[in-house]
Amino acid sequence: MSTINISHLKLLAVFACVVENESFAEAARKLNTSRSRVSEQVSALEEILGIRLLQRSTRQLNITTEGLDIYQQVRNLSGTLEAVEAIASPSSPSGKVAITMNHDVAHRFILPKLKDFQNRYPDIQLDLILDDSPLDLISEQIDLGIRIGFPKDDSLIARALHQDHLALFASPQFLEENLGSRSIQSISQLQGLQWILLKQKSFSDTLFFEYCGEPIELKPKKFYRCNSPMMMEKMAIQGLGVASLLPSTIQKQIVAGTLVHIMPEIKSPTIHFSLVYPSRKQVPKRTRALINFLLEEGLINTD
Repeated sequence: MSTINISHLKLLAVFACVVENESFAEAARKLNTSRSRVSEQVSALEEILGIRLLQRSTRQLNITTEGLDIYQQVRNLSGTLEAVEAIASPSSPSGKVAITMNHDVAHRFILPKLKDFQNRYPDIQLDLILDDSPLDLISEQIDLGIRIGFPKDDSLIARALHQDHLALFASPQFLEENLGSRSIQSISQLQGLQWILLKQKSFSDTLFFEYCGEPIELKPKKFYRCNSPMMMEKMAIQGLGVASLLPSTIQKQIVAGTLVHIMPEIKSPTIHFSLVYPSRKQVPKRTRALINFLLEEGLINTD
C-alpha cells in the first residue's frame, strides 16, 4: 500500500517547482512564501519518502537520480492541483443546484425571486423540482428542499424560513348563496358548510385549530379533497367551499375582495416553512449561495 496520501501532494508540487526554478529562492517567490518554508517542505518530503531528492550546497542545487525520476512523475502536479482547487473553490459560485418544493411555494414565493438570484449569481443553474409530496433529498440527489414543518430525519439540516397560521377563507359569492350574508354565527353553522380540505398522506377530515387561543376540532360534514394548496385557493375563489389557507399567500385576493376572511378568531397552530439539506459539512459554494440568498430574502415579498 502506498505511503503517499493526499496531504503529501502539495509537498510534491513544491518539490517540482524547486526543480523547475533551480532554486529555493525562485520557487519561494513563485509560490509567494519564504525560502526557509520551501526548504522545510522539501526536507519533509524527503523524510516521508526516505530518500534524498536534492543535493544542496551553498552555491548550487543538484537533483539526485531518484529526485529526477520522481520529478518526471509529478511535473504536472502543480497545474493539476490548481485545476482541482478551481473546481472545489471557484472564484464565483457556479454549477447546478437542485431544489424541490411544492407548487404553491414555487409559484408564490420562489418565482418572484428568481430574477434577483440570477442577477446575483449568473453562473448558477437552478434545477426546480416541483412536487406536492416531499421527496427524498438523498436518494433523488437533490441539494435543497423547502418544506412545511421541520423534518424528523436527523440526517437533514433544517433552517427556518417563515412562519404563519392557517385561517379560514371563502368567496363572497359562496357566503351569500349559503348564508345570505358574510357572517357565520356559530361553529356548528361553519361545520355544516361545504369545505375544501387538503389531502395529504395521513388524511383526516378533522381540522385541529385554535378558537380564541384554545384548541378546537372542526369536523366538516361535506367536503372536497385536494392535494394542492394552490388549487384549493382557486376552488375557494370559484365559490366551491370554505378553505383553510395561509394569509401570507393570498394577500392580493384579500385586498381584491375575491376571498373573505371568516371567523378570524379561528386559526391553526403555527406553521413553519423550513429550508432543508442533507449536510452542513462540505456544502458546495453554489449551494451555499442559494441557502444564504433564501435566508436573507425570506419567503414573503415585502414590496
